[in-house]
Amino acid sequence: MYSDDGFRELNRQECLRLLAEAPVGRVVFTRRALPAVLPVDFRLADDGAVLLCTSVTSELASAIAGAVVAFEADEFDPHTRAGWSVVVTGTATLVTDPAEHTRLLREGPRSWTPVPQEIFVRVDPELVTGRALAGGRTLYGAELPS
Repeated sequence: MYSDDGFRELNRQECLRLLAEAPVGRVVFTRRALPAVLPVDFRLADDGAVLLCTSVTSELASAIAGAVVAFEADEFDPHTRAGWSVVVTGTATLVTDPAEHTRLLREGPRSWTPVPQEIFVRVDPELVTGRALAGGRTLYGAELPS
């Protein structure tokens, strides 16, 4: 980020706090050698990992297992021109521990569509970055263009 781009860099704790409150995010991965983005429901684990739920037979599960992915969530108010964006980059792994899977069935994220067999994916937070824009002003107080 440039110091005059109108955004404030968020520290890791701020990023994780905002993520914990976000209702939905997007997972960014590679599909057939091309970038792909899917909206997903998620939960944030106590250690900052992003937890996703999908079908065991989904293209998403097979595409991201063991791969480095990005996860993004944001919030923006067009009236006040304020908002934030957080990106978590890390390796996605399938949750294979039976006890953890059972716990996530009770407490974890839910798939948006009914699935015959749920599987959970964990994205470990190797890199967490974020930025915020408050009130549509740059760091120098000038209005950002509409």
